[in-house]
Amino acid sequence: MNRFAFLLRRPFELIPVLFGISLISFLLLQLTPGDPVRLLLGPKASEEAIALIRQRYGLDQPVVVQYLYYIKNLLGGDLGQSISFRSAIGPVLLQRIGPTVYLLVYGLTLSVLLTLLLGVSAARSRGGWVDQTIRLICVMGVGVPSYFVGLLLVLLFSLKFKVFPVSGYDKSALANLYHLFLPALTIAISVTPILTRNFRATLMAQMNAGYAIAALSKGVPEAQVFWRHVFWNSLLPTISLFGVVASFLIGGTVVIENVFNIPGLGLLLVRSVLSRDYLVVQGVTLVMAAGIVLSNLLIDVLMAALDPRIKT
Repeated sequence: MNRFAFLLRRPFELIPVLFGISLISFLLLQLTPGDPVRLLLGPKASEEAIALIRQRYGLDQPVVVQYLYYIKNLLGGDLGQSISFRSAIGPVLLQRIGPTVYLLVYGLTLSVLLTLLLGVSAARSRGGWVDQTIRLICVMGVGVPSYFVGLLLVLLFSLKFKVFPVSGYDKSALANLYHLFLPALTIAISVTPILTRNFRATLMAQMNAGYAIAALSKGVPEAQVFWRHVFWNSLLPTISLFGVVASFLIGGTVVIENVFNIPGLGLLLVRSVLSRDYLVVQGVTLVMAAGIVLSNLLIDVLMAALDPRIKT
């Protein structure tokens, strides 16, 4: 059976996941205190104006009816109308996806480079001071929250040394390599300790494997055994963990975007929650859920391509 056959069924698996997320997010938002219409019109709005707006956006209907209308519109490709933006939600989300995707790719790229550098350095100097230092950094890094790391980077590199901007997003992709370096580094610092510890442990296990010991006993140079066999055999478990971490970071960008004021989906989500713009919150949640499913799919494809023995 073709090991890529799972690509045919994955789109169908996405449907119940998105349906469940839409239902849970809808019910949780209904339990959130506050009236979005009163927040929109202000405390001096008349009852007639409030009733008119509630009728316009369907907020005067029972909760079950509201959800059924939402699902009906969603199946037709309509995410609804935003109360805060007074426009369709689709274009609003499209404007915010770019910064979030750029930040995620940038941060994950930095984390991959750091993981390879630190993991290999620690494994090659097993028990030495380099290994001990990297292990200490990883233990400390796992317990530090990402928002705290971001604030420290801002204080150090933006306010004290004035090397990087405090916040912002540029329309040029090359310019954003500079503008988004600190938030991307925050992402890398938050996940690199986890990936490095896993990669180091896997490298150690492969170096003690029978094939590596047999090759060394036959006189094959240690560097050749490491780079031709041990290194590549250690990548698969780390790639699998990388998929889990990438999924976790899609939700984690909410914090980082608010720390650095990046106009992405995370910042939009927080502001929509504060303004009780329910449909925007649901739209962002669905987009993030789809991103998590797609990231897992990409990791499965990569794992299947690298190792024919893997069946997903």
